[in-house]
Order: sequence, then structure tokens, then C-alpha cells
Amino acid sequence: MIKKVLSIVFCWVLSVLLTYGQKTYYDAYKEFVDILEGTQALDFKKAVFITENAYYDNQLDFYDFNQAILAEAFSCINLQKSFDLTYPGKDKDKTVIYASVFKYMTDTIPFIIDSEIFLHLPYLYNFDDFAGEKDWSNMFVTKLLATHQGNCHSLPILYKLIVEEMGERAWLSFAPNHLYIKLRNEQSGWYNTELTSGNFPTDAWLIASGYIHLDAVRNGVYMDTLSQKESVAMCLVDLAEGFQKKFGNDFNPGFVLSCCETALKYYPDYVNALLLQAETLMRAYRKQPDKNSPENKALYVRLNGMYSRIHKLGYRKMPDKMYLEWLMSLKNPNELYHNREIKSLEIKK
Repeated sequence: MIKKVLSIVFCWVLSVLLTYGQKTYYDAYKEFVDILEGTQALDFKKAVFITENAYYDNQLDFYDFNQAILAEAFSCINLQKSFDLTYPGKDKDKTVIYASVFKYMTDTIPFIIDSEIFLHLPYLYNFDDFAGEKDWSNMFVTKLLATHQGNCHSLPILYKLIVEEMGERAWLSFAPNHLYIKLRNEQSGWYNTELTSGNFPTDAWLIASGYIHLDAVRNGVYMDTLSQKESVAMCLVDLAEGFQKKFGNDFNPGFVLSCCETALKYYPDYVNALLLQAETLMRAYRKQPDKNSPENKALYVRLNGMYSRIHKLGYRKMPDKMYLEWLMSLKNPNELYHNREIKSLEIKK
């Protein structure tokens, strides 16, 4: 009898916990809708926080998150005071911000606080779990700030957050399995900033080595800049992926599909949203016992159309092993494919 009661209580507690965890995601989704529709201010930093906070069951505090980003920005402002940049353009103030955040994130920086020297160590790449397969929180900025280890998702997002906290713009851009930063200055025009390896690969090198189909470039799937609204839509798809990781691939596919549909409304060719939507529907189709029902036949036709669209956009799957090899090659790309103008900017202490 006691065992039966304990079993009932355990099931009830588990049900409550799952319901609460699910509710935090629905509340997060509603906030995203408000941000994207304009009911709330368009705020990328808030979008990043909402995504990570939902995974942690609302245990994070936005004030603390905001203060952490402010502290990083303040450190970069102090770093600027210790060097000058050999840059002739009229937009030197902006370029100095870009350079200081890059140096802060990729180099060892000594800071003097109360007559004591403290070393700020560079942010490192987490090769052990670069895609968040073992622990989805390894994709998060909060995890990056706590451990100083991140990946091609959290590192460029943190860079963007710090730069924008300092009053300038930084743009996210996609390559296969990869996210990086695009910046612009008067002297060089648009150029790429790679936080995972600490250098500035050219577009030509990315196309030649990054498994990028030219159709994907022409269609703006890869190597294009994301607007602020598109960046928020990206975070909404991150929310859906976190939901899957937290509750399992087959747990409430409706939530995942709602996230994808809303994100695609504001970022129509976001290939990660299209893939997640198609894969979720494919799982639902495979679970149906009667594949010949009118509804399932219609779903099959829809899926074929979705995968055809994804292919026409230029998406090609890049195997994890190939991605890691490509990532390692970023550290030492051919000198011809570095952005020489950006590399030639010298920081004088």
C-alpha cells in the first residue's frame, strides 16, 4: 500500500514538474511573439536571455545577466584606454570598439585593480561538446561567461552583445553548422570576424573551404548579415531546440512547430528553422500507422515540397567530422585568404 501511494505521489510530482517546465517555454514563446510583433521593444539581449532562462526553468535573473554583459563592456572600455589603433578612417571610434572586444575575447589581458594585477584569460572553444549534444547549456552565453568555454554559437553572440552594449552594431552571419560575425568600417567595407579561431577569414576562403553552395550565398542563406529581427527569430528557433533537448524529440511537437512557423514569418529563408520544421513533421509522419490516409498522403507531399525548397535554397548537410576539420583549418588559413587590411591594423600600447 505504501509503495502504491509513493508511486502515485511520485507520478503526480513528475507531472507537476513537467507541466511547470512546459509552461516556462510557453511563457517564453509568448514573449518572443510580443518582441517580434512589436508589442515589446526589439531587444536581442532579452531574446538571448529568454531562451536560456526557459531551459533553466526561470532560475536566471535578467538583472544579473544584464550586469554581466555591462561588466564585459566596461572591461573593453578600460582596455581601449591602454592602446591606440593605426586606423586612418573617420569611423575610428567604431573600429576601436570592434578591435577592443575582439582582443578582450581572444587574448590574455592584464588588468590592474587596487594595485593588484589580474589576468583576464581568452574565451576558448569547447571541442568536447561543440554542438551541445551532451549538454544543451554548452550553447549558452551564460555558460560561456561562467566557464570561459563556448562554441560558434555562444562566442559570436557574446561579441555582438558586448559591442552593442558599447553603442555600436555587430551582425551575425551563417555558414554551414556555423555562426560568425560580420562588421563594416569605412576603410575595409564588410569583413568577417571569427571568434573561434581569432582571425579574419575572407569570403573567398569561406566559400572555398566551408562547404558552402553558391545557391546558398545567392539566396542569402549563408554569408549574409542578419537583421535584429532575424537575430531574434534565430533565438526563437534556439528556444524550440532547447525544448526538444529538455523534453525529448517526441515531446509536444506542436510547440516546436509553432516556434518554427513564427520564426519563419520574420525570417522566411532561415534554413535551420526550415530543417527543424521538416524533421519534426517527418517524425510525426513516421509514427502514423496508416501512411495511406488522405491526411498522411497530404503530409508526405508537403514534406517533399519542404525538403525540395531547402535543397533549392542551397543547403547541403556538412558532416560533424568535416565541420571540425574545417574549424581547425580556420586557425591557419592560407595567408592569401586573410583580410589583410584588418590584420594590418596594429594596436599600439
